[in-house]
Order: sequence, then C-alpha cells, then structure tokens
Amino acid sequence: MEELDSVSEGHGGFEKEKVKLVDTSSWVHQMRRKAEPAVRARVEQLLAIGLAAWCPIVRLELWAGVSTEQERAALRDYEQRIPELSINEEIWQSACELADRCRKAGKRVPANDLLITACARYHDVELESADAHFDFLKTL
Repeated sequence: MEELDSVSEGHGGFEKEKVKLVDTSSWVHQMRRKAEPAVRARVEQLLAIGLAAWCPIVRLELWAGVSTEQERAALRDYEQRIPELSINEEIWQSACELADRCRKAGKRVPANDLLITACARYHDVELESADAHFDFLKTL
C-alpha cells in the first residue's frame, strides 16, 4: 500500500481544511446502496478530489465488515490509492488519555473511535464521520 511521507510523519502534513480522515461509518455509507445520500456525497467528493484518507484501524474495520465481492474490489482499489495515516505510540497514548477523559465524563466510547480521533488529531486533519461518538469526542 502506498503511504505518503508527509502523511506518515504527522503533525500537520496536510492543511486540515482539505484532507480528511474518513471514518468507517462514512465509508459504509459510500459503499452500500442503502445509505445516507449526504454522507455518500461527502465521501465521493473527497475521493474525486483525492483528499480522502484512512488509517489502519479504519481499513481493518472495513475489511471485517465486507460482505460482497464488489465491496472487496472497492477496498482493494482504495488500498492502492488512498493515503493511510500511520498510528504510532504517541497516538496510542493519546487514545488512552481520551478513554480516561471519557470515563471521567461518564461516557463510553468504542476503543476504535478513540484511536481514530487520536490519529486525526496527531496528523492535524479533520474527521469525516457519520457516528455521533465523534461529535462527543470533539468536546474533549
């Protein structure tokens, strides 16, 4: 898989108003027929202009959920052309700190969403998501 140096290095490799880390929830809307049209359109636009990115945990979640050969083919295509934001030790530590802050706030957030949020923050990119957990995480 192609990984861009500026993406893997992190800390501002892209202008955050452009490149977006697309969460699994939005990819699902883009890949499935029964989907929210507005979410699909946002992801399609990011793909069309080359500004969609993902990270290893998003890619894994998608592979774990594919059910058709068409979805598998789409993922294989995306693996060749979508930049992957790396996840390093600093990102893992940030995700753990987010988990602690969530617990203190009395909220439970899936571990994958914590890791995805930490990844986006580290790489200084916005998140494209259709998952309410990310709205809460923006407040922390």
